[in-house]
Amino acid sequence: MSSCPIAAVSCAQSRKPIVNIKSSNTVWHHATVTRSRREQLNGHKGVVVWFTGLSGSGKSTLAHAVEERLYQSGCRTFVLDGDNVRHGLCADLGFSDEARTENIRRVGEAAKLFVEAGTVVLTAFISPFQNDRERVRALLAADDFIEIYCHCSLEMCEQRDVKGLYKRARAGEISHFTGISSPYEAPTAPDLKVNTDSLSLNDSVELILNLLRERSVIAAA
Repeated sequence: MSSCPIAAVSCAQSRKPIVNIKSSNTVWHHATVTRSRREQLNGHKGVVVWFTGLSGSGKSTLAHAVEERLYQSGCRTFVLDGDNVRHGLCADLGFSDEARTENIRRVGEAAKLFVEAGTVVLTAFISPFQNDRERVRALLAADDFIEIYCHCSLEMCEQRDVKGLYKRARAGEISHFTGISSPYEAPTAPDLKVNTDSLSLNDSVELILNLLRERSVIAAA
């Protein structure tokens, strides 16, 4: 559900990407099949729906539930899940501050490619630091990034504790754990705040689908 089970940082502004080398021998190739043509074929716009929140707040569950509804409507979709990308795209990264920043940077770049493909890409990452989320937002056009704050009390997240991570963090087995020994910087102005500790999954999905309709990402119901 999260980008990593142990989310930490000493100072958000001090983190630097691991990879900072750009070749001078590469040239951008402009394809004849453009994003607008792909979106026309798909019948909807491409967009990043970025779910952020504490571990156990329901990010992955909600992202996949929204994807299911979109898929049933004929939309092109993909979910980038925090744990899943650690098995491949970011398998070489550890959990240092720099590695965490690089993890989100890679996800942001991958999400941008999905948008260019005219796809609705849903990402489920704790992404606890505002600076990292804003860096991803800056990669995209203003209307291409929709931040969904999955608001859930720490108490409820601990009650769920699907992976047993909070219990281990409380026992001192996991250091720098978000919400326990490392801070979570909640979005100050998310595109949508979903109270996942009080709303049903179906109601939460409807809130997000309605927002996508309002933003003209998908057709009106």
